[in-house]
Amino acid sequence: MGQVTVYSGVERRRQWSDEQKRALIEAAFLPGAIVAEVARAADVRPSQIYRWRRDLCGAGSAGSGFASVVVGAEPRDGAAPPPPAMLVEIGGSVVRIAADAPAKLVTAVLRSLAR
Repeated sequence: MGQVTVYSGVERRRQWSDEQKRALIEAAFLPGAIVAEVARAADVRPSQIYRWRRDLCGAGSAGSGFASVVVGAEPRDGAAPPPPAMLVEIGGSVVRIAADAPAKLVTAVLRSLAR
């Protein structure tokens, strides 16, 4: 049998600062994290975390659905990187695709740019 909590008196709404919301959003969307578990630990509904993410990050912003990009340093020996096997321009964006790039990754990147 589960636990039941009964609230009596005037119900109070909790106030969350933007920093608290951002911390929960970051925790919920770390690799391997489960939004429902993070929400349960914070005593909020998972939908609240998704709403905070949409409100704080903005609907349609670049940070709302894309992974961060890490750019590698130039080779130390001064050798130039190999030229791309393919160069694609879509809507002002330029994508350089290496010959050894996985097909699934290339497909996902091109689909996201076409939106």
